[in-house]
Amino acid sequence: MVFFVFVFEQLVFFVFVFFTTILISTFAYQHVVFMKGIRHIIFDLGGVLINIDYQRTERAFVEAGVSNFAELYSQLQQSDLFDRFETGKIEPDEFIAAMKAASGREITEAQILDAWNAMLLDFPLRRLQILQQLRLYHDLFLLSNTNAIHEETFNGILMRNHGIPNIGVFFDKVYLSHRVGLRKPMREIFERVLEDNGLKPEHTLFIDDSPQHIAGAQVLGIQTIYLEKGKDIEDIFR
Repeated sequence: MVFFVFVFEQLVFFVFVFFTTILISTFAYQHVVFMKGIRHIIFDLGGVLINIDYQRTERAFVEAGVSNFAELYSQLQQSDLFDRFETGKIEPDEFIAAMKAASGREITEAQILDAWNAMLLDFPLRRLQILQQLRLYHDLFLLSNTNAIHEETFNGILMRNHGIPNIGVFFDKVYLSHRVGLRKPMREIFERVLEDNGLKPEHTLFIDDSPQHIAGAQVLGIQTIYLEKGKDIEDIFR
């Protein structure tokens, strides 16, 4: 069964590659030349490949009756709840129970899931096309601080909007924090990606929209591009 799922995912990916290659003009590869010597590219996910809006999650919790969500979120950030969830130390049901308890309101599991996922928006087609084209010339890796609930949701968005079952089809390897037990900007997660794949930092580019994550990569000598607010990977590869 696993084999047939794998074959299906690969078939969907290659169909996507074929048709998007026809639809778009030849990728302006000269825009990658400025990164001389770059052979491997590590992408962040949220805010880089998928659009996100944290305010939507806050509004959804408020609408569900958690009027003090901004204060609650700030308090929980100072605890280790989110860190533990993003590094796979607690399961989704434990996270949901903790959110229920912290809210002090009568809120259902469905409301928590809907609100928690509200921040995840869409994968613009052009970004997926860029990944598809870059993979012709570079090794591509995904490195994301995320969690089990969001993983299911962003893959669902990808499937509904583009007919692609898993973000992994665009990458040589995927590193999700809750699966590997490490998160950015920890030095160990960057070392893990480099060592697992035999990458040299001077030949590796990391693209992220969080300055603290960029700093974590730079410590190891990895080349970086900080995607500032309002910028898009389309501004880099066009």
